[in-house]
Amino acid sequence: MLQGIIPPLVTPFDEKDEVDERGLRAEVRFILEAGVHGLAVCGSTGEGHTLSPDETRRITEIVTEEVSHHASQQATPHEPSTSVPRPPSLVPIVVGIIANSTRQALQHARAVRDLPVAALMVTPPHYLFTPNEAEMFAYFRTIADETGLPVLVYNVVSWAYLNADALVRLMLETPTVIGVKQSAGDLHALAWLLANLPEGKVVLTAVDDLLYPSFLLGAHGAIAGICTAAPKLSVQLWNAVKSGDHETALRCHLKLLRLWQVLHAPNFPARVKAALALQGVPVGRPRRPLEPLSAEEVDRIKNALHNVVG
Repeated sequence: MLQGIIPPLVTPFDEKDEVDERGLRAEVRFILEAGVHGLAVCGSTGEGHTLSPDETRRITEIVTEEVSHHASQQATPHEPSTSVPRPPSLVPIVVGIIANSTRQALQHARAVRDLPVAALMVTPPHYLFTPNEAEMFAYFRTIADETGLPVLVYNVVSWAYLNADALVRLMLETPTVIGVKQSAGDLHALAWLLANLPEGKVVLTAVDDLLYPSFLLGAHGAIAGICTAAPKLSVQLWNAVKSGDHETALRCHLKLLRLWQVLHAPNFPARVKAALALQGVPVGRPRRPLEPLSAEEVDRIKNALHNVVG
């Protein structure tokens, strides 16, 4: 089961708008050192809508390599000769797909289906004509059936939005749809989903400024950009909630809430990249037409980060 803090990685780009593989590896190492419970790639924070199937595959390959390397480094170095060798603990990898047709989505999904992917995180098709509910259901089912990979519905697009009751029906009718990443700032939908969730399914919150109440309501974890900008604090919040230490959890929540006030604005990927760069992670620029933040905007994030990691 997907659970805990699963940061959605940014995709580093160089000045030629190519994927910066060195920057990506540095980012994965930084995030894994925070003790996260999984990684998501090629989502909204990762500018997945700009990526080709080949780029989606290469990014997933690199992250898989780094996860495997990290797990091998964490394994106990000296086991007694009589003990049974323990396999390394690999955090799950979720791959985002942001497409506008079943054909496009399948091109991305097929590019990674032979890799160790825990699930596909799929937005509804949304530009420009919104499919009806039956067409939406068929879209998610086809992707899961054609690839053999579990699907996590990324419920984020306000004009192509599945309400909670529809999501429950989809999960009940489709075993390969394993859950929902609930976004769009909709804590009400998240609460109703959790109250009616079919057995064995998961709800992961992407209500960045309300992770704490999301966890209290029973969310199984988070895939949210705030977790990428402040992975250690996000893990600390999750651990505090799980252990019942609500004094610590509230303190973490307030810090994340203040950071969110400067991250939640246009050009979100550039804002998360600025937060990472301020922590020494070389994640490059956003892909054009987006541009890096101004010096003034970076200073605002720097000041907010001081209270988080300072």
